[in-house]
Amino acid sequence: MVNEIFEHTTENMQKSIDALKRDFTTLRTGKVTTGIVDNIKIDYYGTMTALNQVGNVIATDATTISITPWEKNLLGAIEKAIQEANIGVNPNNDGDFIKLFFPPMTSEQRQEIVKQAKGMVEHAKIAIRNVRKDANAKIKKLEKEKEISEDESKKAQEQIQKITDEHIAKVEEVFKSKEADILKV
Repeated sequence: MVNEIFEHTTENMQKSIDALKRDFTTLRTGKVTTGIVDNIKIDYYGTMTALNQVGNVIATDATTISITPWEKNLLGAIEKAIQEANIGVNPNNDGDFIKLFFPPMTSEQRQEIVKQAKGMVEHAKIAIRNVRKDANAKIKKLEKEKEISEDESKKAQEQIQKITDEHIAKVEEVFKSKEADILKV
């Protein structure tokens, strides 16, 4: 029973780290990636649909993203969605596709993006701590119901803290890597 709690805790903490990595793909680094437009959705026949589901989204070079919709009548909706997403560029619509030209980042922009990344890291840490809190509550409930002893409860809570510390360290590792990527000119 206690081992199941450990497994569940580890699994949920890992999901928090995976979510952080997904969030990091939306941040701009020195080289643009299509991840920047992943969260942009357009109205596709009444359904909010991801940009990459209505056309080809490719990074043509280090500073340009090209979006070619499968239906030409979507160009206006895509253009509007990009403007509303406020990703720092204006879309260029040539009638066949949309190009996004990202200027080189200034050091102030890089610092601002690092701040955004730190905010994402804090959310991940909070999520991990919440998982720890839930796991500790389950352990205490087992102790209260006399399914495990007080010593076993204490050891289990120490083990949950070790798991938490490991995952917080992983979050810091992921952040340091992303920070270096963002600040690299």
